[in-house]
Amino acid sequence: MGFVMPTIMTRTPDTLQDGPVWEPWAAIILAGGRSSRLDGVDKAGVEVGGRTMLEWALDGVIDAREVVVVGDPVPTERPVTFVRESPRFGGPVAGLLTGIDSLLTVPRLVGVIAVDMPYVHHGTWRRLLAAGDGGDGSLLVGPDGRWQLAMTLDTTRLTEVRPSYEEQHDFPLRRLLEPLTLVPVASEGREHEDIDTWTDLSQA
Repeated sequence: MGFVMPTIMTRTPDTLQDGPVWEPWAAIILAGGRSSRLDGVDKAGVEVGGRTMLEWALDGVIDAREVVVVGDPVPTERPVTFVRESPRFGGPVAGLLTGIDSLLTVPRLVGVIAVDMPYVHHGTWRRLLAAGDGGDGSLLVGPDGRWQLAMTLDTTRLTEVRPSYEEQHDFPLRRLLEPLTLVPVASEGREHEDIDTWTDLSQA
């Protein structure tokens, strides 16, 4: 499910390059939600096209130097760090910040994505990284104008606006992003679609 575009300043780059991104970056995959509209099923293990959604997410961030999955640990082909926010089910802000705090090395840019967006691929990330380079970051925007939980963030700027540890649980994501200047990147094809309900899964 997308989110209404927050009231933030945005800038549109003159060009978005699809070429390789040479600066190291890290990825945070948010996989620790309640999945209440999927009857509590762990979304990371739900299969789409014969592969789990976590596998799709990991394929998408193949260019990332380091990956942290905020969710329960499962076997993966790629080495990743699994971590849970405390207390559990603290929302995307708590998950995002827990993920960043768990990185071995914090780069200038991190990519953040919900695990239930299987159509975001490495090309999507290259567009997002190119768009956010030199600014506060970027976010994927669907055809209806809603922004999706697939974005890049400058970690220095994020440190300046992040809430205290005591405030992180259920902290609104929109409120976290309001002070930031994020570049909207239009989704292509089904990139903006997530798997939030059984109907979404049947149509995937």
